[in-house]
Amino acid sequence: MSTISVSDARGKLPEVIETSHTEAVFLERHGKPAAVLISPEQYDRLMDALEDVEDVHAFDDAMAEEGPNIPWDQVKADLGWE
Repeated sequence: MSTISVSDARGKLPEVIETSHTEAVFLERHGKPAAVLISPEQYDRLMDALEDVEDVHAFDDAMAEEGPNIPWDQVKADLGWE
């Protein structure tokens, strides 16, 4: 993890982008975090992980709902998949 001021990053943008491919670069404005620069690959991995967590929560919420469960064979038949 690296930290650099926004004003310093302006003058070194190619180097800052290169660094973001191996570690997150925190950009600070007036000594406070303003943004984080990461590689597109790391962004994709983070988004995939977030989607996985959201899917788990959706599954847990669905399983916690009251009422009868519908068998998978019935769902396929209702959708015309059989």
